[in-house]
Amino acid sequence: MPRTAHPRPPRRRRLLTAALTALAAAAATLAGSAPATAAEVNAARNAGYESGLSDWTCSAGSGGTVGSPVHSGSGALRATPTAADNATCSQTVAVRPGSTYTLSAYVQGSYVYLGASGTGSTDVSTWTPSATGWQQLSTTFTTGPKTTSVTVYTHGWYGQPAYFADDFSVLGPDGGGGTDPGPQVPDAPGGLTAGAVTPSSVALSWTPVPGATGYTVYRDGTRYAAVSGASATVTGLAAATSYRFQVSATNAAGESARSAQITATTAPSGSGGSPSVPRHAVTGYWQNFNNGATVQKVSDVPAAYDIIAVAFADATSTPGAVTFSLDSAGLGGYTVDQFKADIKAKQAAGKSVVLSIGGERGTISVNDAASAAHFADSAYALMQEYGFDGVDIDLENGLDPTYMSQALRSLSQKAGGHLVLTMAPQTLDMQSTSAGYFRTALNVKDILTVVNMQYYNSGSMLGCDGKVYAQGTVDFLTALACIQLEGGLAPSQVGLGLPASPRGAGSGYVAPSVVNAALDCLTQGTSCGSFKPARTYPDLRGAMTWSTNWDAANGNAWSNAVGPHVHGLP
Repeated sequence: MPRTAHPRPPRRRRLLTAALTALAAAAATLAGSAPATAAEVNAARNAGYESGLSDWTCSAGSGGTVGSPVHSGSGALRATPTAADNATCSQTVAVRPGSTYTLSAYVQGSYVYLGASGTGSTDVSTWTPSATGWQQLSTTFTTGPKTTSVTVYTHGWYGQPAYFADDFSVLGPDGGGGTDPGPQVPDAPGGLTAGAVTPSSVALSWTPVPGATGYTVYRDGTRYAAVSGASATVTGLAAATSYRFQVSATNAAGESARSAQITATTAPSGSGGSPSVPRHAVTGYWQNFNNGATVQKVSDVPAAYDIIAVAFADATSTPGAVTFSLDSAGLGGYTVDQFKADIKAKQAAGKSVVLSIGGERGTISVNDAASAAHFADSAYALMQEYGFDGVDIDLENGLDPTYMSQALRSLSQKAGGHLVLTMAPQTLDMQSTSAGYFRTALNVKDILTVVNMQYYNSGSMLGCDGKVYAQGTVDFLTALACIQLEGGLAPSQVGLGLPASPRGAGSGYVAPSVVNAALDCLTQGTSCGSFKPARTYPDLRGAMTWSTNWDAANGNAWSNAVGPHVHGLP
């Protein structure tokens, strides 16, 4: 969320979004690695960059090797794009004609691509918009009838920061070239713990295993599910019942031994449950600063808002930890005691007040177990000190889905199952279930209240039908919401985030009537534009705005129109 009156996304970001949209329309989807057979080899040489850049060529001298961060071993690739070069690092591998290969690599960074060219058939590529931790990219290609070599590569994007790559793999039949060994069976996971429990579910998390591409969860000795991340929620359980859990790690080479066994007991029937958030709810961000919008106390926020997100928490010198300080001077002498009393009054009126973490300039980073613990401990301390009902995750500089999920589960456990958890990702963060934000939302689905994606400051993006839609239209709202609704989130966990006035964002403002039309289209199949979803989602949570202050500066036109409409949804 912007802290300034007029956010100024760089022109390069707008050009980048347009380019990525065109590329994403044709990009291959991420695919899990197929199990290796005895005849398969890794055709890539120096696949872990342990021998520097031997066998690799990087454009414009953009690449080098580093000892940290690495996914495994002692080396990894670091390549830095410039304004005129996308830092392509490639090698030519020997392949067998008419054969299928699985191409994969672990990457870190923004806008990192993996691909193969010269296949003699269909060239392939895949990419990630944001990988704050190691993320595996994977796709497959089939060689032409006369193809004996293929160029495989990674690259970043023009003008973006450096990216990292490690553990490159081109698995398939031996084409007669030098090879690296195929992947080794990973170690057994450690650190298996139970987090939030309900009468019918148990949340599990564990320490990621280097070289693993997935994990298998076992309940009472029987395989329950395969997952890609280091967390899972086991559902369909009986109340007040003890269960035994283990987890194993997998990759193309096979499955590890199982972890040490733990026991967890579900909550009694009728206990716990979600916080008191209406079936259809309106979220508004309240500004703890003066940027030209109307200065408000929490008590000034209109009753149309069901969830009030206090913006923002700040980073500390401790990795992952957050703090909050009321800007009493900037808010006209608003005291901490008044602030706390106003939060209690809103809660007494049936509202929820959460602390938003991040924003346009937020620099909170949760990328290991220690920072995840610092996040949960500090956020819970602020909930206790000020009376917040929960947190909002608005990290616009990327996030690590493994450790942010771990942090949120720990926070939920501390809050006793009554956590209000909201998120406000940018549109680019929710284009694919492989993106870090989307993965985080799915990882914590059992404790997630609502994802209010920001449908602004983004330019044109892909809808769930693969077509490109321009922001500022009802189609943009409905076709992009469809990605979340069909990508694994419950309708009750999806909200539409829009600016309250043209001054609230750099671009993407729509009249409240357009917001209402999109709500009707998604919930009832009426008032749609050219895009009409294949089904309706009557449980859609509602809408969000940045901010209650900009709404007030515009005569509360947004909440006066959208609020009653949300609350009147079927």
